[in-house]
Amino acid sequence: MRFAAKADVEPMQAVNLGTRGLQEALDLLEYTNHPAGTAFSELRRSHGVDKPHGIRLWCLGNEMDGPWQLGHKSADEYGRLAAVTAKAMRDVDPGLELVACGSSNRSMPTFGAWEATVLEHTYDLVDFISCHAYYEESDGDVDSFLASAADMEAFIEGVVATADHIGAKRRSGKRINLSFDEWNVWYQSRPVNNTDTPDWSVAPRQLEDVYNVTDAVVVGSLLITLLRHCDRVTAACLAQLVNVIAPIMTEPGGPAWRQTIFHPFADAARHGRGQVLRLALDGPVHDTARYGEVPLLHATAVQQEDGSLTVFAVNRDTTRPLELTADLRAFNPVTGQVTHTALADPDRHAANTLQHQDRVTPKPVTGTVTDGGRLSALLPPMSWNTITIPLAP
Repeated sequence: MRFAAKADVEPMQAVNLGTRGLQEALDLLEYTNHPAGTAFSELRRSHGVDKPHGIRLWCLGNEMDGPWQLGHKSADEYGRLAAVTAKAMRDVDPGLELVACGSSNRSMPTFGAWEATVLEHTYDLVDFISCHAYYEESDGDVDSFLASAADMEAFIEGVVATADHIGAKRRSGKRINLSFDEWNVWYQSRPVNNTDTPDWSVAPRQLEDVYNVTDAVVVGSLLITLLRHCDRVTAACLAQLVNVIAPIMTEPGGPAWRQTIFHPFADAARHGRGQVLRLALDGPVHDTARYGEVPLLHATAVQQEDGSLTVFAVNRDTTRPLELTADLRAFNPVTGQVTHTALADPDRHAANTLQHQDRVTPKPVTGTVTDGGRLSALLPPMSWNTITIPLAP
C-alpha cells in the first residue's frame, strides 16, 4: 500500500477560545481573509496589507484541556464552543479547513475520552483533531529516548481509533484526519534560561535548547513515524523554527546556523515527496525501560516524484552498526548508483554552536550498493540515514 506524502508549507492560524470566543474568532477571520470594505479588513489594510492573507487552515483554540491555559475547559464545554465557532466560521468562509483541539499530550489523564467527547460535538464541522508531543532524554536513559517514536506511533494510532469510533457511531462516511501541529525534542525539565531577563522585555532569550547528535536521531525517527502515518496525519508542524527549541539558531546582529535537528528535517522535506511505501521490516530488537521491546531499525521509504526511491532509516543501537538489506527488484533500481548520507558521531553529545556551526552534518557513507535488485548498506551506530536510489525507466 502506498500513501501520498507532500512537504508543502501552509500557514495555520489559531483562534482564542480560552479568554475569548466566537465573536473574536469571526473578527480575526474577517481581518485575515476578507478583501475589503469591512471594519476589520480595512484595519488590516491600514496596517499596510492590502490583499487578504488567505489563510485556509485554522485551529479552534490551543491545548484547551491544559490547566496551564487561561480559560481551559472540560471536553464538553470546549466541544460545544468549538462546534458553534466552527459553524460560524464556515458560514463566513465555507472553504476553510478546521482543527479541533485534541489532548495536549498522550499522558493527559483525559486522553482518549477528551477526543471522543470533542468529536461527538464537532465531527461534522471539522477536518482534523490535533496532537502535540515533546520528548527529552531523562536520567541518562538514552535507549528509551531513542525509542520515543514508539510513543508517537501509539499516540497516532490511539487518536485514529477514537476518531474512527465516533465516525462509526455516527454512521458517517467522513474521515477525520490528524494535525500533529506541535512536535519536537524539548528539554522541559531544564530551568528556563532567562533568569536575568527583566520582566516584559522584548524577545528575551529563553528555551534556547542546544541540540546534539542524539536529539537529531530522535527527530529523524519522529519524522519517519509521521511519514509512516501520512494517510491520516495530513498536517504537521515542527515547533518551533528559530531560537526557541528550534532547528535554526541566531545571534542578535550576528550569524544564523543550523542545529543538528535541522538536517533530518531538511532531508525529509527534500526527499520525502511522493508515495510512502509500507515496508515489511524484520530485524533485531532490544528492551527499553519506558517503551518495552522496540526494533533497532526504524525506517520508511518514499518513491519520489522524480522517479527515484529514498529510504530513511534510523539505527537505534548506540554502539554497533546495523546491516540493512532491502529487496528492490520490483522497482528496477539502477545497479551501483546509490547516494547514502548519515548523521552520526562518536560523541553523541556533539552539537553545532556559534563557534562550531558545522560540527555535526550528514556525511557521505561509502559501501552502500544495489546489486541484482537488492540494496545493501551499513548504518552507523545511533544514526539518521538518507539513502537515495535512482530507478530505471
